[in-house]
Parts: sequence; C-alpha cells; structure tokens
Amino acid sequence: MNNESMNVAPVDEKLPVGKSLALALQHVLAMCAGAVAVPIIVGNAAGLSQSDIVFLINADLLIAGVATLIQTLGLGSKIGAKIPMVEGTSFATVSAMVAIADSYKGDSLSAMTTIFGAVLIAGIFTFFMAPVFGKLLRFFPKVVTGTVVSIIGLSLIPVAVRWAAGNDTTSPSFASAENIIMALVTLILIILMNKFLKGMLGNLSILLGLVLGTVIASVIGMTDFTMFKEAGWFSLNLPFHFGTPKFEASAIISLILVVLVIMTEATGNIIAIHEMVGKDLDDKNLARGLRTDGLATMLASIFNTFPHTAFAQNIGLVALTGVKSRFVVAISGGILILLGLFPKMAALFTCIPYPVLGGAGFVMFGMVISGGIKTLKSVEFDGNKNSLIVAVSIGLSMIPTVVPTFYQNFPEWVNTLFHSGITTGSLCAILLNLLFNILGEKKEYLVQTDYSKEV
Repeated sequence: MNNESMNVAPVDEKLPVGKSLALALQHVLAMCAGAVAVPIIVGNAAGLSQSDIVFLINADLLIAGVATLIQTLGLGSKIGAKIPMVEGTSFATVSAMVAIADSYKGDSLSAMTTIFGAVLIAGIFTFFMAPVFGKLLRFFPKVVTGTVVSIIGLSLIPVAVRWAAGNDTTSPSFASAENIIMALVTLILIILMNKFLKGMLGNLSILLGLVLGTVIASVIGMTDFTMFKEAGWFSLNLPFHFGTPKFEASAIISLILVVLVIMTEATGNIIAIHEMVGKDLDDKNLARGLRTDGLATMLASIFNTFPHTAFAQNIGLVALTGVKSRFVVAISGGILILLGLFPKMAALFTCIPYPVLGGAGFVMFGMVISGGIKTLKSVEFDGNKNSLIVAVSIGLSMIPTVVPTFYQNFPEWVNTLFHSGITTGSLCAILLNLLFNILGEKKEYLVQTDYSKEV
C-alpha cells in the first residue's frame, strides 16, 4: 500500500531505504562547510592545537546529528517540530565567541571553558524563551513570512559567492579564474542534471554535482586531503573535555543577546519549512522547534561545541528536490552522528573545495528566494501597504551584506542585533506589518464607529 492511498502527509512520508540514504547524504554534504567553519574559527582564536580543532569539528557534527534527530522525530510532546530541518552550529555566534577567546590570550582552556559556560546558559535561556516566541506567531502573516524567506535566501547568496571565489579572502587564489570556473562547472552540472535526469537521480542533482565537482577539482589539483590524512579513525566525545564550564557575566550576556537574534532567524526558518512542506504551523509547534535549539545548545556545551540552530541552506535543498519527508532528514542526523564518531570520515567531507560548494550554493540558496516569492504571490498588494512592507524590509536587510561595517560607530549591542540582514529584515517586516495591518485596522475600525455615531 503506497503513501497516497494511506493519506500520509508528504512530511511524514517514508521513502525506500536506498533513496532515503542518498537524499540524506545530499543534505549532509550541503551543510558540511558551515558545520566545520565555526569550530575552525573559534578553535584558532582560542589558540587550540590542530588535533583539538579536529575534536571540535567532530563534536559539532555529533551534536548536529543528535539535534537533527530530535527536530525531525520529536522528543516527547514538547520538543521537536517534526519537520525536515537539519540543525548545526550557528555562525551568528562566532564574533561573540571569538571576543571571549581573545580575552584569554595564552590560556586556551580558560577560553574554552568560559565559552562553554556561556553556551550552557544561552541554551537554558533559549529553551525557556521558546514558548514566548511561539506566542508571536500571529505577527507572521504571509506578507511577513514571504518577505522573511526571501531575505533568508538573499542573505545566503553572498555566502555562495564567497565560496565560489575560494572563501578565504586573504588567499592569493581568492577570486581566481580557476576557482570561479570550477564553481561555474559545478553549477552547470547541477542545472544539466536537473534538466535531463528524472526521478530519484534528478532529486540527487546537488549530491551528484558536489561529487563530480570534487572529482574534477581533484584531477586539476584543487583538493586538499591533508586533514583527511591526519585525522584519526575513532574519537569518543566525553563531556567537558576541556574542563568544567566557567560562568562569566559578560560572556553570558553577550551570548544571550546573540541567541535572541538566532531565535528570530530560527522562527523564520521554521516558518519557511512549514510553508514548503505544506504543514500547518501553530504556536505550539513553533515553540517545540525552538526548544530543540535550546536543548541542542545545552547538549553542545556539555559535549564541547557551540550553539545550534537550523541550517538555512538545507531549506533550499528541500525546495529544490521537492522531497519533504522528515524521515530522510532524520537519516541525515544519523549520518552526522557517525561522522562525529569517526574523524576520518568527517575529514573526507571537509575536502570538498569551496568553489564546488559555491556552485551548488547558488542553486540551493536561490531556491530559498524562490520559495519566498511563491509565498508573496498569494499576498494581496492592492489597496494596502504590503508593497511598502516588502520593499523596506528587503532593502534594510541588504545593509549588512553590502556594507558589513555599516554599524561600526554604534554601540556594540547595535552591531550584535543588526549584523545579520536576516534579523534586520525580519524585525522590520514584523514592525511594519504591525503598523500598517494590525494597528491600522484598529484605527480604521474606531474611525468608522465614531463616524456612525455622528450620523
């Protein structure tokens, strides 16, 4: 008996094992660059050895896998939104954690234990704040959600551009013709496979593009296998590997401010996934999704990694493939756990050249924008200010992308809040919708009532 005859919702569909495994692997490949970036940056800022940084990478993958399983399958009735969402370390926390590390120059262990202490409190804060954010769902009509999803995609496009150029702006090869051509080759391969491959192979175009792109890059000497050669075969992630967490007020406050930003972005991501898979979203399910981030962040502190939240690039992958099953992404979580236990396997995924990832990123992130436009298509724009809401929100969201130092002369909390275009645009869309469509409606009603009395 097939899923259609059983009236199973697409999000709850169970696909054949082989197909599910291949699609799950595609999700893992799509998020691997982001997954390893944060441990590498923070580890280097804290002055850790190469072996400790590899340990951080594996810890990150392990918790990402656990968090993804919880988000897709649920944990009890209060945790896990049961949606196809991949979880991973949030890049938004990097600047705050690097600042903490910089205050402990020459004392790597103190730097790491202070970071993990702040992460633990931030996780607890996120967990208990989740219901509060859940109650805000009525402030996210389609004009807001469509705008936010579009902004998420637009904010990710510069990441794809940077990857395509080589990612490291200090490298002599950054934006070299070789890097850009490699990104274009990957992009063209993915487009051609989407055109000519049907069924399952068509859905695997990102995976196949990444594999073929990496093979081509290896042939022309663009792939570095150093980390793969040096990585061990097995690593057991024991709690508090770097020591007992330390709780410093300034570090905790900075992380809490950042996770408030992350929760705003996560709300947009959770809404986007629900829109794409056709699953109704209420305040309770939004709270369940955000609680997962809080729990994952608490576990991250205990098991030596950093705050976790949804990976937006994988949202684009759901839109591109049209595969909405949460069980496929649950398998991705299982793969991530295995990668976290076997460093040699994880290191192999880090060998994918950034230009190859960039070529795939154009497609994945562009599909997020496409999803936002699709949502906005159902919004009424005549006789109201919805066009202004979309225009101003998207316009302001581009500020940090175009001029990253735009807020450098403002207090630090302004930089923390608005350094992300997603946060800037989301807050703007919510506030403008409140002004024009909620407060405006009440005002209009009062005017009409007063007028009727005069008559």
